[in-house]
Amino acid sequence: MDLAPATPASALEWRIAEGLTPYPEAVAAMQARVAAIHAGAAPECVWLVEHPPLYTAGTSARDEDLFNPFGFPTVRAGRGGQWTYHGPGQRVGYVMLDLRRRGPDVRAYVHGLEAWLIAALERLGVRAETRADRIGLWVPDRRAGTEAKIGAIGVRVTRWVTWHGFALNVEPDLSHFGGIVPCGVRGHGVTSLAALGITASMAEVDTALIATFGEVFG
Repeated sequence: MDLAPATPASALEWRIAEGLTPYPEAVAAMQARVAAIHAGAAPECVWLVEHPPLYTAGTSARDEDLFNPFGFPTVRAGRGGQWTYHGPGQRVGYVMLDLRRRGPDVRAYVHGLEAWLIAALERLGVRAETRADRIGLWVPDRRAGTEAKIGAIGVRVTRWVTWHGFALNVEPDLSHFGGIVPCGVRGHGVTSLAALGITASMAEVDTALIATFGEVFG
């Protein structure tokens, strides 16, 4: 997997992967790109992908939160957070930004990711919110009378360059989330744009993400 820069080092580069990107290849590509950004040899990059089904564990993941009746691969991802699911129909965004020039504040960066996803979802007709006691993007779950997660965030920062990022549920198989306690949060479900009746294509989701990025990150 090659993430060699295609634009000048002063510009932000967008990449949209075709098909399903194997997770180990994505991690290796991110590592190489983060090193190049730190060295000033490549521009910042937002890379939008889909993965084959797997579960990834963040640095706070607990073994008891993994059930995996499907036998999917499991990977220790090295990002923040707990267990999450990746699979077809989910837009994963790998965001590689240089916080040395944007402001070396990881908390502010995470809040920026949340604000960006909220703005993109609003363009798609969904009002999502954050919660102080649980990470991610939440929408009302009217069937259960509670809230459900539509987007997850898990980041890593290496020498002030960010990587990993977010996962937004467009039209994944939601039953696959039953193999974990998503992000360690019990008592709340998981939803998607499709489950909410939003028939947006992946290309339309990408368009919303690209259109709203500058509203938050400039």
